[in-house]
Amino acid sequence: MTLDKPARFIVNSAAGTNSDLVVRLYAERLRDVYAPQVIVDNRTGAAGRIGLEALKASAPDGATMAITHDSSLTIYPHIYQRTLRYDLARDFVIVAPLGAFSFSIAVSPRSEFRNFRQFAEWAHGRQGVAFASSAAGSAPHFVAMEMCKAIDLQASHVPYRDNGQIIGDLQAQRLGFAMQLVGSHAELHRSGQLRSLAVSAEARSPLMPDVPTFAELGLPQLTAEEWYVLLVPAGTPTPLVSGLRAAVTAAAEDAALAEALSRVGLHVVKASPEQLADRLRTQTARWGEVVRETGFSVEEAR
Repeated sequence: MTLDKPARFIVNSAAGTNSDLVVRLYAERLRDVYAPQVIVDNRTGAAGRIGLEALKASAPDGATMAITHDSSLTIYPHIYQRTLRYDLARDFVIVAPLGAFSFSIAVSPRSEFRNFRQFAEWAHGRQGVAFASSAAGSAPHFVAMEMCKAIDLQASHVPYRDNGQIIGDLQAQRLGFAMQLVGSHAELHRSGQLRSLAVSAEARSPLMPDVPTFAELGLPQLTAEEWYVLLVPAGTPTPLVSGLRAAVTAAAEDAALAEALSRVGLHVVKASPEQLADRLRTQTARWGEVVRETGFSVEEAR
């Protein structure tokens, strides 16, 4: 079943971000397949929560959908317990994954570390090291915390609003390391402007094939990906959900879409609704344990 009216695709981040790119790639392919027109609606603010609140408030008529990174469904319930205004099970229907990305630990090219083992040996038992990620309370932040535990490093997170500033401070060695999206590091690593030491994916990134995975380095517990997930409001008729899922699944087979995603460090993923729901449950448990172990407070994320 498809729509006979325009659809609205909510993006909970600004134009030009990876989320926005993913939505525009899919919106182009959903037009005339699922709906005669697909309008991209950027709803920014509150670390992506504004967009999901807008989806929750929308009519369940199949005409409104939203993309979100899965940490907004698996991490936020732990760190925004008092202020989170949506519940995955109650307020949304999971449609399909739209893409996935992993993370990279990088150091300054001026550093003494040629590989992760050298970094881990230096870090063991050390205190007072500053590091950055894309956002406090994010998946790369918590992967970095898991890594610090694994190599016995006492490090403090420095929140940044600007990716360029992270790179500048990393290059100047004002930071010990940064944990960010592979796409944020790949070109700089290839050009020698920073040095990536490991990636969190199950397999090496085609953008940085010389960089090993954490699993290769004996740290499989640091394997992590974040998925973009497509949601619609709870109560959306099942035939419309099925029609949207079929359209998204067909779009994901487009080689041009996969190529566009790969250029920014993303890749297509496939999962049934049951598999996706199971992944979200597993990730919710994983990040909940990290939040409890680290004592992370929502105030740090502000």
